[in-house]
Amino acid sequence: MRLSLLDLKEQYKQLEEEILPAVTQVLASGQYVMGTNVKSFEEEIAQYLGVKHAIAVANGTDALFLLFRALGIGPGDEVITTPFTFFASAETISLCGAKPVFVDLRPDTMNIDEEQVEAAITPRTRAILPVHIFGQPCAMDKLQQIADKHQLILLEDACQAIGSSSQGKRAGTLAKAAAFSFFPTKNLGGYGDGGLIATDDDLLAQDLRLLRLHGSKQKYIHSVVGQNSRLDEIQAAILRIKLRHLDSWNQRRRELADRYNQAFADLPLTLPLEITGTHVYHLYNLRSPQRDDICSYLEDKGIATGHYYPLPLHLQEVYRNLGYREGCLPIAEKTCKTVFALPLYPEMTRQAQDYVIQTVQEFFA
Repeated sequence: MRLSLLDLKEQYKQLEEEILPAVTQVLASGQYVMGTNVKSFEEEIAQYLGVKHAIAVANGTDALFLLFRALGIGPGDEVITTPFTFFASAETISLCGAKPVFVDLRPDTMNIDEEQVEAAITPRTRAILPVHIFGQPCAMDKLQQIADKHQLILLEDACQAIGSSSQGKRAGTLAKAAAFSFFPTKNLGGYGDGGLIATDDDLLAQDLRLLRLHGSKQKYIHSVVGQNSRLDEIQAAILRIKLRHLDSWNQRRRELADRYNQAFADLPLTLPLEITGTHVYHLYNLRSPQRDDICSYLEDKGIATGHYYPLPLHLQEVYRNLGYREGCLPIAEKTCKTVFALPLYPEMTRQAQDYVIQTVQEFFA
């Protein structure tokens, strides 16, 4: 048996009868940019999340970048974030001319350690950007207290966490604004790039809609320098269909993760914990000092594994000028050396998961 980390082909096969007519309808309409599907998708996902405004953009990176731009974050400013995430979380801070300031992780959830954030605040700090890594919400209540105390902006990178929740509220509604990604591998993924910003702030939403469309409210009339960051009409049509399935898919991910956790409970592995909210398992990650040997064994048995992420952001070459050195953020550094992902996706069969479980158990036998 050969198993990949996820199977997008199987998901499409199950949705083909819904998706093909929707795509055909868009193609036949002749309206491919900023059409009725984009508008309807924004309304539907705003209702799903429980926010006033959902602004669809071209990708998750643009969602973060436009958010920083709309908030006026730029040269001389600092934004506190995690070193254990996809590069875009810090890259977009740098693209705005601001400086990313990295804080170490909680050893249990692998999210930013809220207890270390306050010590990283300086007179130049403007915002805090926690990342709900792998679908586990951060401790947003504590972070909001810190933000309020120091008059900072609290944001969410929810690109891996759509459908998760904390204290009865969905990720994306736990701060001033949030960024989402609809990259194909995400829990809600399109068939190409896509992104979204969620907020209850009317003025912020107005500015974001202006920035995503070349700074123009009226065609050929421009009030600010914006950019071209629009969600394609075809992607919006696809995402509207997938949104209806999202909760059931996330529930299936949780069931699979629970089954893994039960099977691995007595093995010398660090299992994912669900302690700060409802985890939606964008990825199912374990940790072990034997990571490389385990992954090699699984790969030999036809089971794909993934390393998210092999090098923390504070040690990346591009950020060498920030002055971080190995040992500065020990939990993040250790995590990158021990973490690995196992196959997990809603369409995964019991037989396939049994094979993964059996193979992991065999390694430790």
